[in-house]
Amino acid sequence: MSSAAVLGPTLDFLAGLAEGGRALEFAIGTGRVGVPLRERGVPVVGIELSEHMAAVLRRKVGEDVLPVVVGDMATTVVPGEFALVYLVYNTITNLLTQDEQVECFRNAARHLAPGGRFVIELGVPPLRFLPPGQVAVPFDVSERHLGFDTFDLVQQILVSHHFTRDGDDGRYRRDSSRHRYAWPAELDLMARIAGLRLERRVADWDGTPFTQESGKHISVWRKPA
Repeated sequence: MSSAAVLGPTLDFLAGLAEGGRALEFAIGTGRVGVPLRERGVPVVGIELSEHMAAVLRRKVGEDVLPVVVGDMATTVVPGEFALVYLVYNTITNLLTQDEQVECFRNAARHLAPGGRFVIELGVPPLRFLPPGQVAVPFDVSERHLGFDTFDLVQQILVSHHFTRDGDDGRYRRDSSRHRYAWPAELDLMARIAGLRLERRVADWDGTPFTQESGKHISVWRKPA
């Protein structure tokens, strides 16, 4: 995820939308995107819930260069207005209720200057791969990792399961995480509630057109000028 092939188009896309203004990254983590975007000349501020991840970022860059506020991306407010607020790699699904996700959109709108944009990168739920009675979809079957998602279709909750091989002794480490998935149309309604309007939706950071076959989307909503 930190390779130039992955990051290059992401940074080009976000820097173009910032148009020389300030950017706010929700759930900035260890700075995988925020740090190189700052190196591109875009002033970046971050919000991050995990103090541990924020500490890792801080070892890469100083607070005076890339300020980070520890807090919840749905409610934490930082000073100033921004030309761009962005949220990458499915992170909005860490908010496990619809109400929390709506508040995330409202918080983005709160921070945007007139004409500013909110960007989300999010996978499309692969429910069409579920035959009747099946609740699991594999997403990676490789030598060192087995990954699959299980779905609660009533609550719109998926649990992502990972079995990762440790060393060469045949043992696997198991991890799992809960997420609330949302369809693009539901996100558009959340944006409308927050006073934002859809400007663009593509299938990847390269700008490939979004179709019913797309596995994810990059969506851009704009605050009225």
